[in-house]
Amino acid sequence: MPLEIVRNDITKMNVDAIVNAANSTLLGGGGVDGAIHKAAGKGLLMECIKLGGCKTGQAKITDAYKLPARFVIHTVGPKWKGGNHGEKSLLESCYRESLALAKEHNCETVAFPLISSGVYGYPKDKALRVAIDVISDFLLENDMTVFIVIFDKAAYKISEKLFSDIAEYIDDNYVDAHTDYSRESMRMKMPMQSVMAADFCECRASDLDSKLKQLDESFSQMLLRKIDEKGITDAECYKKANIDRKLFSKIRSDVNYKPSKTTAIAFAVSLELSLEETEDMLRKAGFALSHSNKFDIIIEYFIENGNYNIFEINEVLFAFDQKLLGA
Repeated sequence: MPLEIVRNDITKMNVDAIVNAANSTLLGGGGVDGAIHKAAGKGLLMECIKLGGCKTGQAKITDAYKLPARFVIHTVGPKWKGGNHGEKSLLESCYRESLALAKEHNCETVAFPLISSGVYGYPKDKALRVAIDVISDFLLENDMTVFIVIFDKAAYKISEKLFSDIAEYIDDNYVDAHTDYSRESMRMKMPMQSVMAADFCECRASDLDSKLKQLDESFSQMLLRKIDEKGITDAECYKKANIDRKLFSKIRSDVNYKPSKTTAIAFAVSLELSLEETEDMLRKAGFALSHSNKFDIIIEYFIENGNYNIFEINEVLFAFDQKLLGA
């Protein structure tokens, strides 16, 4: 998927470029900076000496030496001083400048740490929000796979209020799989003929003809129809879905393509479908939403609240140790 949050050691990432949260000297330091210099070897330090340092918010690129990446992009994040000293704009610049350098050097894959969130003191939830916003904006206009690399769970934090709201929503809706008598679970237990009959009873008489025509519609056919109905381009759809162009081409060319559940939901989010429409699209792919599944409840929370930002949804899914949306 174009943007993915992963738990890993950034020095182990096999990508075109890794981003180093450096200090202004570019000569190494603690945390991510020190780990990257140590893993890369002395060659990295020798090249960095020639660069003459780097200003806050800017970025410079070097070879990666002993690292599995091709390049190291060094950027200097701001120190947190309360939030009223231009920290946000400087941090945004770090991501934009780094992505621009990656694009200039034809990088297809880039891995970022959460810049400034360590000893520089930038609040982790705010640092993550800046990273997600800038990277997602970039990916709407460019084809690249970007990773936000989190070393451990303690280094990752979403808004406490959002976490609390969703945790409460899960508690209110989560039920044991054996006692889930929701409308959807009952529908899934019904024979196909009964489900079809129920659909017909629910739809208005004026919609009957269109329902009949859509009865045998495949997932890919429904997806393409919805794209046309929404008046958006294919690229707008798959980029908002956090899906790469190659996968979308497969779906478009194969009328019987069977997506994963996360891919199907990603497209529903991209198309800003209602909960009922989302459930309909999932049925085309052989899936359903259930209150016995935390992943499903989180998806329902965002749809019911009209929040279709897939990158924000993935932030929360990652925080709750769930699969992310996309390919």
